[in-house]
Amino acid sequence: MNKPTDPAYRWNGADLDLDAYLARIGFDGERTPTLATLRRLVYLHTTSIPFENLEIILGRGIPLDLESLQDKLIRRRRGGYCYENATLFAAALERLGFGVTGLAGRVTMGAGEGLRPVTHALLRVTTRDDDRVWLCDVGFGRGPLEPYELVSGRGEFTVGAWRFRLERTEGELGRPVWTLHQFGRDGWIDRYTFTEEPQYRIDYAVGNHFVSTSPRSPFTTRLFVQRFHPETHHVLDGTTWTVEHADGSWETREVEPGELPKVLGEVFDIDLSGSDATALAAAPWTER
Repeated sequence: MNKPTDPAYRWNGADLDLDAYLARIGFDGERTPTLATLRRLVYLHTTSIPFENLEIILGRGIPLDLESLQDKLIRRRRGGYCYENATLFAAALERLGFGVTGLAGRVTMGAGEGLRPVTHALLRVTTRDDDRVWLCDVGFGRGPLEPYELVSGRGEFTVGAWRFRLERTEGELGRPVWTLHQFGRDGWIDRYTFTEEPQYRIDYAVGNHFVSTSPRSPFTTRLFVQRFHPETHHVLDGTTWTVEHADGSWETREVEPGELPKVLGEVFDIDLSGSDATALAAAPWTER
């Protein structure tokens, strides 16, 4: 039987260029597996690396091997979606000595009465100086900006200016199901549900394949980019640019296809090559 020490169960942290990753997010603190370090890492990763699905829209795949992730998110200073961000972050945490377990969530935000597959990646993390269990979600595109404690009965909590609520219920077969709620422009909404069933890199590879290739995936049909800050959240959904604020207010405008590369660079910190910028502006979904 395979054991958790088997490479298949680990995140390849030994192969990470840790100096380059920490420079990418601007971390210069103590490289120790403490709660203070974890909080700083989550904040910096979430506010430094944008959420984006551009590779899919430009007709390319989303590899999850660590070398590809380092090239894209670190060296080329691009962004990624949940599977990319969570896998890179897990490698960094493992390298620093944190306890890391992958989890998977079912996104309920915007699903209406439909049932979506379990395709969101997040991480269960433990530190060496604290007995609590923490959830780190650096890949949803809208925080939280800190790890949040996996504990029932906590009720509402704030991270920066943003408000959240975590609830625990009994699911099928008596297994606990957690739901993260977030306050925003539509009031309180349930963002996703998740269980504590461990997920490994191979599980993320399966979910990543669906999200990046299925015509049922929202990320294969149009551009979706997010940039999250302590006070504001920028979303580019197709050609609609929305700025959301923690108090629930928001404003929106349409972006002309030719403006997309400029907006991506100035607002979302994503600089495209000339050929990619041309291809993006000419994509079929930009036609109105």
